[in-house]
Amino acid sequence: MVNHLMAITGALLIGWTAFPPAVQAQTAGPAQALCGDHTEVVSKLEKGYSETPANIGMASNGTVIEVFASVEGTFTIIMTHPSGLSCLMAAGESWEQIKPQPQGSGV
Repeated sequence: MVNHLMAITGALLIGWTAFPPAVQAQTAGPAQALCGDHTEVVSKLEKGYSETPANIGMASNGTVIEVFASVEGTFTIIMTHPSGLSCLMAAGESWEQIKPQPQGSGV
């Protein structure tokens, strides 16, 4: 399972490097964030990994956090800035959609 996760993450990293350098954002320190235009990012997730939107929310700073997941259980979390720049935050496998529990259920 760990090897499978490493293979998916490696494939994501290789695939995301196809974004032109102009749309990649530099993060603090030597690490580089994997970023691109929101439309391009969503297209790559759908075409390359069969991942579609599963959850969405807005952070207090105005960025939108989205989770994309496939029926096979792979997932990607992206953060989109108001400018339309989307950055990969995390990717993995074994995604499960949890059904909301009724209030007062004790869960």
